[in-house]
Amino acid sequence: MKTIHKFRLEPGKEPTSLSLHDGYRVVRCEYMVPDKSVYLWVEQPLRVGAQTREHYFRVAFSGEPVPDSYEYRGTALDTFGPEAYHVFEVPEGERSMDIGRSSNHDFSGGQWHGSEAS
Repeated sequence: MKTIHKFRLEPGKEPTSLSLHDGYRVVRCEYMVPDKSVYLWVEQPLRVGAQTREHYFRVAFSGEPVPDSYEYRGTALDTFGPEAYHVFEVPEGERSMDIGRSSNHDFSGGQWHGSEAS
């Protein structure tokens, strides 16, 4: 069996940490206007005993440079504004940023907060 979960991501220099089952697959990225946030839908296996690992995702604006090693996962468009948000997965060897505060960034400059929405 498998399922799809929705996770909230927001732009910022620090990656967002998600705890995902091995064998996961990103299936959709979308910008939700009411929340002013980027969401990532991830398909995950529901196997008993499936290993879970931390994976890190970074949201970048159009034209914002990211390292060549980052893996592109999708684009979310603001249908009422000029912005496009591009989701990249940060490779395991490059997660040396301040991970202790990573989860989700508040657009207003607040603290990072982890959240998972279904």
